Amino acid sequence: MAIWDDVISKQEQEVLRKTGFGTRREFGKRPALAVIDVLYNFVGDKPEPLIKSIERFPLSCGQIGWQAVNQIASILPLVRDKKVPIVYSMGDPSLPSPWESSHRGLGVGKGENGNEIVREVTPESGDIIIKKVAPSIFFGTPLVAILLSLKVDTVVCCGGVTSGCVRASVVDAASYGFNVGVIEECTFDRSQVSHKVNLFDMDLKYAQVISVDFFKEYLGKIAKL
Repeated sequence: MAIWDDVISKQEQEVLRKTGFGTRREFGKRPALAVIDVLYNFVGDKPEPLIKSIERFPLSCGQIGWQAVNQIASILPLVRDKKVPIVYSMGDPSLPSPWESSHRGLGVGKGENGNEIVREVTPESGDIIIKKVAPSIFFGTPLVAILLSLKVDTVVCCGGVTSGCVRASVVDAASYGFNVGVIEECTFDRSQVSHKVNLFDMDLKYAQVISVDFFKEYLGKIAKL
């Protein structure tokens, strides 16, 4: 059973699949993992109910975000063991953002430790950190050139939020010609309807939505980079 089965009818899924959406592209042999905006702003500084977490972090996804954090933390050692490049993204509060108004002044990247990457998935030496002012990790950043220099052919995405920065990054990655994956359990959104619908739509058009187990199997099949 797919995560979106309770919001997308079987008939609608069948119609869309029969029209040719959802055609699979095989992942390549040189992946990179994109850990998108796993920041305290978007999960809070501890696991707690969403309604409580947004008191201090208005854009938090609460406990659901932390469930994804723990899943990401579980795969990072395997990714590093294979020498797969890891790309982290975060906001750049030193620059004006055209997206600030869309959050009604809630202060993305401002105050407390909001714009810091969560300690449980903190970058290590050699990891790539991209600072951005728009949803996509590619928009206005050198990421494409970096990935091409590393001969990356597949971008596997995780983080938050599913309907926002993850989706924008997935669309751009596909547009640049990369094979794209999204790890279901490692993504999060403050709205479960948006989470499920966007996973479904990305799986139809731009990416392959995969499980943590599938990703681990994939890693096991590629040579150490």
